[in-house]
Amino acid sequence: MTLKVAETERGVWTVLHICGELDLVTAPVVRQSVHDAVAVGCHDVVLDLSEVLFCDSSGVGVLIASRRLMRSCGGRLRLILPARGAEEGSHVNRVLAALGVRRLFEVYPDWDSAVDDEAQPLSA
Repeated sequence: MTLKVAETERGVWTVLHICGELDLVTAPVVRQSVHDAVAVGCHDVVLDLSEVLFCDSSGVGVLIASRRLMRSCGGRLRLILPARGAEEGSHVNRVLAALGVRRLFEVYPDWDSAVDDEAQPLSA
């Protein structure tokens, strides 16, 4: 399966909507998309993972590397993952939780809350 990344601006936030499978083959596409956003001055990035159907260790690695990059440039990284396990995209949430890295990320259930500085992230 291929991976698609679409970029949208929402106020100061750059939202990268990722659709498909996040694995060894496709992880570099996400990594490059985040790097490209930072290179043009975007320091507030949301990764919308609600349509990611599969994520392996390479995908988790790129999420952690993206977090590190955003922190190093004084930026912010937020993830969009469904709040409940029955919703599409919950695979990523389960993988992050199983590996014990879910707590590293600010996770929101949808675009509106992810770009709202008053909204509280979902608990890990």
